Amino acid sequence: MNDKLINDYKRYLELERNYSPNTIKAYINDVNNFNIFIKKDLLKVNPNDIRDYIKYINNLTARTISHNISSLKSFYNYLLIIELIQINPTHEIERPKLEQKIPTYLSLEEVSSLLDIKIENEFNARDKAILELLYSSGIRISELTNIELANIDLDDCIIRIMGKGSKERIIPLGDYAINALEDYINNYRYKLNKKNSTYVFLNNRGGKLSRQFIFKTIKNYALKKGISKNVSPHTLRHTFATHLLKNGADLRIIQELLGHENLSTTQIYTHLSNDKLKSNYEEFYPR
Repeated sequence: MNDKLINDYKRYLELERNYSPNTIKAYINDVNNFNIFIKKDLLKVNPNDIRDYIKYINNLTARTISHNISSLKSFYNYLLIIELIQINPTHEIERPKLEQKIPTYLSLEEVSSLLDIKIENEFNARDKAILELLYSSGIRISELTNIELANIDLDDCIIRIMGKGSKERIIPLGDYAINALEDYINNYRYKLNKKNSTYVFLNNRGGKLSRQFIFKTIKNYALKKGISKNVSPHTLRHTFATHLLKNGADLRIIQELLGHENLSTTQIYTHLSNDKLKSNYEEFYPR
C-alpha cells in the first residue's frame, strides 16, 4: 500500500507539478526514508510520528532536516488533495530556521576584468559569449547548457529560457552580450559544430557543454584575472541580481528575470544591499 502511494505521488510530481527529475528524486528519497523509519500505514501517520522522525534525523544539518520536512509536507498535501486523508499530520510541524548565507558577488571592476577576453579562436569567442550571457541574464548554468539557437533572438535582443517546472521566461539581453553572441554564432560556432547540433554552446567534439566544464572554465578565467573570490556560474547570477538592485531595479522584476517562484528567495539580495549600505555608513559617517 505504501509503495503504491509513493509511486502515485511520484507521478503527481512529474505530471501535475512538472518538477525536474532531480527535484522529484530528492522528494521521493525523503518520503522513502520516512516510510522505512515509520513502519506503518502512511495514511495513519499522526503529528507525533512526524516529530519522532525529526528527532531520529536530528544529527543531520538544519538544511537537510528542513528539506525532509518540506518533502513530507508536500507528500501529505498531495494525500489531502486526493482525499485519502482529512488532516495533514505535518501541518503544525515547523522547519528549523536556516542561517541565511549572503551570496558572493563581483564588483563592477571585477566583472569588467573577467569579461575582458581577447578573441583569438573559437574557444575564446565561445567562452566570452558564455560569460557575457551569464552576467547579462542571470540564468542558471543548467539553463545555459540547454540553450538552442532557436531560443536566441539577436534582432530583438532577447533569449527564451525554459526554467524550473518547465516554465518559460523571456529575458532581455544587453549590448555586450548580444555582440559576443553574434560574434560567436556567426563567425566561430561553425568550427565547433561537427555534429550539426542545435545547441548554442559546444565542446571541441561538437557536443553540448557540460556543467562541470563551464564551472572549470569560469574558475580558470577568474584565476588568470587575479580575482581572489570563489567564482562560479552562480556568482555571476548573484552579481547580475545585485547590480540590478543597486541600480534601482524593482525586486519583483528581478524575481521574474531569475525565475524565482517565491519573492522570499529573491529578497536575499536586499540583505546584501543593506549590508553594503551599513558598511558604507560605518565607514563614512563622522560620528
